[in-house]
Amino acid sequence: MSKPCIICVAITGSLPRKEHNPAVPVTVSEQVESTQEAFEAGAAICHAHVRNDDQTPSSDPEKFARLKEGLEKHCPGMIIQFSTGGRSGAGKTRGGMLPLKPEMASLSVGSNNFPTRVYENPPDLVDWLAGEMRTYGVKPEIEAFDLSHILQAAAMNRDGRIQGNIYIQFVMGVKNAMPADKDVFDFYVKTVERLMPEAEWCAAGIGANQLTLNEWSIAAGGHARTGLEDNIRLDRDHLAPSNAALVKRTADICAANERPVATPSQARDVLGLPQHA
Repeated sequence: MSKPCIICVAITGSLPRKEHNPAVPVTVSEQVESTQEAFEAGAAICHAHVRNDDQTPSSDPEKFARLKEGLEKHCPGMIIQFSTGGRSGAGKTRGGMLPLKPEMASLSVGSNNFPTRVYENPPDLVDWLAGEMRTYGVKPEIEAFDLSHILQAAAMNRDGRIQGNIYIQFVMGVKNAMPADKDVFDFYVKTVERLMPEAEWCAAGIGANQLTLNEWSIAAGGHARTGLEDNIRLDRDHLAPSNAALVKRTADICAANERPVATPSQARDVLGLPQHA
């Protein structure tokens, strides 16, 4: 299979802390340095949250602006994707960074259970976030935690709330949500191909499921997400020393499946994004 595989690195997230793994980058400067290493290892997309000094999640647009500036300087051509996830704020604060015009942003189109709470994505907020992305020319990455989210993304694409070819990510392995189940994964792929034949898709596995989902996705012709947001371990006995180490592991899976790792330029072509000047 010669199709290039886009590797997305989720550098920080909102849960892992330095006491769990010292490699987790928290400050903007740490995030830029960690992302640059991952970029050089083969990541074409950076999925980014920001945090306060006490490591709690932040929705501060100023921090996002400094991160964007640093990534553009040190990772030229890399696709910057900001998270609008629920742990970074409430209501419309979740989209407060969209006027910065990142090239992509995550968009969850439905609700589901997380380990200790409901991840709420009410229809009016989903529509508002999608509208802001249209206004500022931001391509959504649909984060599908459930089969219904794939069907909802297809409906929003048909009626114009999400424009252009869909990029959708299957998130599997979150406790109380969708487990990492190969039959379900295969049905997700089949459903996307049936409802949105022009769509590109990716998969993210949480914790030890990260390696499993990387293997399934790459072998099936999809794209892959890795990084310390989702998984802080290289294997059962070793913490991941960096985001770059997890990207390298993913690139090795690509090589084993005879798939080239997509350059940022190739990733832009696949996703319909303009080339870096």
